[in-house]
Amino acid sequence: MKYISCILFLISNLVFAQHTIKGVFSPPENYEVALLYKVTPTISQYVTNAEVKDDGSFVFNLDANAQEGMYRIVYAVPQEDFNFDVIYNKKENIELTFNTETGIKFKTSSENKLLASYTSSMSMITGSITKFFREKSKDSMALKAIFKTQIETQANYEKLAKGTLALNFIKANKPYTPKKFVNVETYISNLKTHYFDAIDFTNPVLQSSSFLEERMLNYIFGISDDNLYENTNYKNNIDVFCKALQPAPLKVKRILLTSLWQQMADLKNETVANYISDKYLIPIAKDLNDTALIKSLSLFRNLSFGHVAPDFALEITKDGKKVASKLSELKSAKNYIIVFWSSTCSHCLNEVPQLKTYVETLKKEDLKVIAIALEEEPSKWKSLTQKFPNFIHVYGAGKWENKICDAYGVFETPTYFILDKEKRIVNKPRDLKELMDYFGRKK
Repeated sequence: MKYISCILFLISNLVFAQHTIKGVFSPPENYEVALLYKVTPTISQYVTNAEVKDDGSFVFNLDANAQEGMYRIVYAVPQEDFNFDVIYNKKENIELTFNTETGIKFKTSSENKLLASYTSSMSMITGSITKFFREKSKDSMALKAIFKTQIETQANYEKLAKGTLALNFIKANKPYTPKKFVNVETYISNLKTHYFDAIDFTNPVLQSSSFLEERMLNYIFGISDDNLYENTNYKNNIDVFCKALQPAPLKVKRILLTSLWQQMADLKNETVANYISDKYLIPIAKDLNDTALIKSLSLFRNLSFGHVAPDFALEITKDGKKVASKLSELKSAKNYIIVFWSSTCSHCLNEVPQLKTYVETLKKEDLKVIAIALEEEPSKWKSLTQKFPNFIHVYGAGKWENKICDAYGVFETPTYFILDKEKRIVNKPRDLKELMDYFGRKK
């Protein structure tokens, strides 16, 4: 029975604990838990999680069913910002360290160490090229020697990586190397022209990593032309990238361009964000029948600076009587503030009275507040409206299911929009302070 138990134990270990991914985070106090995902070209599949111990260490146990490929370790939120990729080849354990400042270092895993070594070597050569041009050297033999080293290093690593997943990244990272001596202007111009030459956008290994996204962002934000306006430069770079991206599957295009669109939206660069959506993303979404994405992109465009705000019905007081009207029909002020609030929102109950006090410091004809209350029932709202007699009040029945709320993409209260006299959106302040700063700048 003892022998049978031992055999069963060994079989169990072989089946359920094939390999491990071990790591140490530093400084350890910055981490609590690590998550592991198996990454495919279109989705990240959750695998397991591990507690980060007091010394920063963690362990993922991979069973025999774990597939080879790209895995992503997430160490904080938001997950899309705080993660790094590792290669798992089903042949070896992985041991690493990760520091917030210096990044990832592999202690074991020949494949990951090989890729890290390649990246470091090529970075050193790039540094030598940069140094050569920065010093304005005319020594053509020295430059040719650096380029020769670059070519040989690339070839040697491709040979060493034969049969590994790392080879996909090494080949895709192959740099442009001129065949003869060139000046710095020609070299930089050719780097731009050949930036995507070595990248196979149909490669599922590359699609399952952060490689393509990093290359996209490095090109669009890193390649600049001093003679062009910034947004024109961005648009030109996006066009170049999208041309290179053409062979990729639609779903991969969607993922990459949605990420780029979000970057521009986060930077509040609505002009370029809308350029991405109108020229590239919406056509892709239509081909994929992705109505949710189309709706989201269209909503963002409709709420961008300079666009006329979505219209809605309201009531105004005229000759002492309530009269039905619309936002588009208002003509009483130079600017309008739309504030979405709720009688059950503590932040609103703090900020809306402050908004009232601030507006009263301005000329009556300068500013009018339209307060849209997102409510489940009207009783508390009705009593509160009496405290703000100069506001135009709109009852938003259904709270988050309200049509006006949907039209303005509101997901939290309070939310502010500032309109000009033509009802065009001129600002979307994050809070009352930003709102007051906007009008303070206008004075």
